[in-house]
Amino acid sequence: MNVSIIGTGYVGTVTGACFAELGHNVVCVDIDSEKVRQMNEGIPPIHEEGLPELLKKHAGSGLRATSDYSDAISDSDATFICVGTPSDENGSIDLSIVRSASESIGRALAEREIGGDADRYHVVVVKSTVVPGTTDEVVAPIIREKSGDASTVGIAMNPEFLREGKAVYDFMNPDKIVIGGDSRARDTVARLYEKIACEITLTDTRTAEMIKYANNSFLATKISFANEIGNICKRLGIDVYEVMSAVGKDFRISEHFLNAGAGFGGSCFPKDVKALIGRARELGYDPLLLNATIRVNEEQPMRMIELLADRIQEIRGRRIAVLGLAFKNETDDIREARSIPVIGELLNRGATVAAYDPLATENMRKVFPDVLYCDSAKDALAGADACLIMTEWAEFGSLDQEFEEMLDVVVIDGRRMVSLDSDRGVYEGICW
Repeated sequence: MNVSIIGTGYVGTVTGACFAELGHNVVCVDIDSEKVRQMNEGIPPIHEEGLPELLKKHAGSGLRATSDYSDAISDSDATFICVGTPSDENGSIDLSIVRSASESIGRALAEREIGGDADRYHVVVVKSTVVPGTTDEVVAPIIREKSGDASTVGIAMNPEFLREGKAVYDFMNPDKIVIGGDSRARDTVARLYEKIACEITLTDTRTAEMIKYANNSFLATKISFANEIGNICKRLGIDVYEVMSAVGKDFRISEHFLNAGAGFGGSCFPKDVKALIGRARELGYDPLLLNATIRVNEEQPMRMIELLADRIQEIRGRRIAVLGLAFKNETDDIREARSIPVIGELLNRGATVAAYDPLATENMRKVFPDVLYCDSAKDALAGADACLIMTEWAEFGSLDQEFEEMLDVVVIDGRRMVSLDSDRGVYEGICW
């Protein structure tokens, strides 16, 4: 099939590359000319494991990019909306980019009909994460109005369930594929996934939208629950990891997303939980559990600062090493990273921050230009009065002699990455 992808962020780029790998002809659309150039040269505009190989393999043959909607949609069978849905100042979802993309798609479909292709069925698929009702109440009306209300245009919702850093693998080896819409639209989208051995859940668009939010909200809640239990365990002198290891053996719970620590970040969990809270409030319901999930997550990083202050008393004038800037390992994404409030508070208290991350330095430099960014963990630790570990990069687990470079070996671990003997200094976990 011929597929057009609107947006070349994490979801759009991975979706386009993977559809090309499945044998479809893909055209990606982005208003950023630099991203278009990179895509056409086989260069990923994002860091994602396995993506460089796919782009190199398919760029110029089964995959190309353009800034022209009409060029991309003129010969396509399906158009996927993969643009961002950021939060507004109140935490509710901002649909301005989705609206703009829908208008452009509608106009391109109208041009296609004027050009004599009016009888060819085309499905517009929302893959962006949008609150329930958006596809039917926002996207569909815009598409119908701008395209001339063509009867050959279908609307569907196909949420993504991709982990950053493992998105290519997750696309090709999904736990589930969810498609919402009428039968013709769903069947068209389902054909795109025929080569993937996975059961497809067929439903309506509102339910498909809600599945995405329920999925992410539950995972975020598991993390905050583990952190809440960890905070209690900390006061009781109990190792929360031993507790959660046993709890996770219950098949009804599973061991996933029970690692206590500094909290969750990224482009999905914080935004999606807040968006669902906002939507619930619009409906007159106050979601108590979801509110608590966010509150625990927002307070958790500051516990790192509290532990640090207890250990070194005065933070002002001290050199504090921060290891890990990305919201998680294997990505350069710093969106909602727990390192951001921690670094901000350290700077507010007058500390000198020496930071290191294998991938995310340049992204964080845009947020905190005055931080001392180092080329290695050893450089960041050199002469430091204390160290905070914020991201679970594997290389941090093998640090040992590097801590001897510190003035005082005081390590506050937010991800349970290291283990230091008490005779070598102070090692303290945020929840253990």
